[in-house]
Amino acid sequence: MQKAYRYRFYPTTEQESLLRRTMGCVRLVYNKALDARTSGWYERQERIDFVQTSSMLTGWKQQEDLDFLNEVSSVPLQQGLRNLQKAFTNFFAGRAKYPNFKKKHQGGSAEFTKAGFRWKDGQVFLAKCTEALPIRWSRDLPSDCEPSTITVKLDASGRWFASLLVDTDIAQLPKSDKSIGLDMGITSLITTSNGDKIANPKHFKQLHKKLRRIQKALSRKQKGSNNRYKAKAKVARVHAQITDARKDFLHKLTTQLVRENQTIVVEDLAIKNMVKNHKLALAISDASWGELIRQLTYKCEWYGRELIKIDRWFPNSKRCGNCGHIVDKLPLNIRVWECPKCGMNHDRDINASKNILAAGLAVSVCGANIRPDRESSKGQLRETRQLCAPVGFPDATSATRQGKKQKT
Repeated sequence: MQKAYRYRFYPTTEQESLLRRTMGCVRLVYNKALDARTSGWYERQERIDFVQTSSMLTGWKQQEDLDFLNEVSSVPLQQGLRNLQKAFTNFFAGRAKYPNFKKKHQGGSAEFTKAGFRWKDGQVFLAKCTEALPIRWSRDLPSDCEPSTITVKLDASGRWFASLLVDTDIAQLPKSDKSIGLDMGITSLITTSNGDKIANPKHFKQLHKKLRRIQKALSRKQKGSNNRYKAKAKVARVHAQITDARKDFLHKLTTQLVRENQTIVVEDLAIKNMVKNHKLALAISDASWGELIRQLTYKCEWYGRELIKIDRWFPNSKRCGNCGHIVDKLPLNIRVWECPKCGMNHDRDINASKNILAAGLAVSVCGANIRPDRESSKGQLRETRQLCAPVGFPDATSATRQGKKQKT
């Protein structure tokens, strides 16, 4: 499998000057190609692809005002055009929005393939650099592995990172008989089917006052002044601190979940639609459910675990885990409720996580359809109960009776 190793490095003055010029040229070529493709379609209804933009790059290098493009390596310039082509492919496939122009204040990146760097004695020599990158090797690369691609990135806070992509064999974890269902929330980041609740650290809220104070100071600085530049760097460092703390917590949590469980079941949430609620948008974004699921996805693939995503319309909170009865309404402010049919008391989140696990196992074993009917949410999982009757759901006989009553 391909695995990226990210390291921080501290370039010399000459290296930093060359890398900044390289990133500036990559940004310029990307923006010019994006403008050419956009104007070509709206003005002449002409589709411009990667081959044509690559020919344009050759012409740009021959212009006097763009002669500086020849001073940097051509590899990251071509990779920038390939990334633009990938962005348009994702846009036409409906996976992403229309590509945006790159901005200088966001930092920048440059991607070097094997033709743009040299790997010698465990050191990286980029094109047109005489000295090796002073990388801080916080962890060793796998033995007998050479990077196929190196991406150099400068973030908004002024930190330099190098990501080395290598092809390596990842050792599978030993098999386990444990399965777990995860219900995601705001007060508790996740609630497991084992009854455990992991509190939400709320990293943004912890540094909100500090960030607000620094942003106020930034708003008072004169535009274009050196003091405003320094204030922007302070704001970027606080944002980087929040991001680093959030990612560190999620990496530790997802690694623990993958190591301890063979099967992990989560909901396929529509997070982009959920953040449209302005009252919960900040809390949902700070919880970072999407990043949590993304890390679980690739870590399960690495270590031989199974990740199951159940349908977002499955009523895991409104369904009684004891008898299968579904209540009509269950507002968010009700955290504990009693089943009107069997009288069982439920913690909303724990009951939801148990239902998520049962539904995920039903999907894995029987291939059941857990999406509720459009007219009514009652009677679902009827086929699943007749086939295998997962734990926590009524047996096949009661399910059949419920279906007959519904038809009547």
